[in-house]
Amino acid sequence: MNYFELFGLEADFSIDLTSLATTYQALQKTVHPDRFAHSSSQEQMLAVQKSAQINDAYDTLKDPIRRGEYLLLQRGSQLPSEQSSFQDVSFLMVQMELREMLAEIKFAKDVDAALMSAQESLDIQAGQLWQEFEQQVNAHSEAENLHAGETLRKLKFYHKLYIELERIEDALFDD
Repeated sequence: MNYFELFGLEADFSIDLTSLATTYQALQKTVHPDRFAHSSSQEQMLAVQKSAQINDAYDTLKDPIRRGEYLLLQRGSQLPSEQSSFQDVSFLMVQMELREMLAEIKFAKDVDAALMSAQESLDIQAGQLWQEFEQQVNAHSEAENLHAGETLRKLKFYHKLYIELERIEDALFDD
């Protein structure tokens, strides 16, 4: 089952999330357990399986990183392994600097300003990568799909940094 087709969407990275959510609700209504209460156990099981597939498709398409990976896989592109080493040393250096910046937040004189500055840095850098990814994936070429896979891999680092920033913020303001 192609997730884009299931939701009546073009196989493209840029999608209308409101339309996705609306279609999701409509699809879930078609397989709701109440509709199959008086059906055979086999029909009930099929409805549960279909519901799980719809949930998985929705979760994949609503998340930009998962959607990007899915799109590239649908195109037959090989995604880089999480364990393979990065060739982009400058990217790794930036990641180390960002991690240090996050570690220093709790020692800042103005914690709010440090949090905002970290958020802004992440937003700018991740935003540039998202633009790069969209250009690569919109090129519809095998070579650019490979580059897009590498860019998504970098974006996963930023996703982890956002989670870490949120954890730091929660820890600072829960005390």
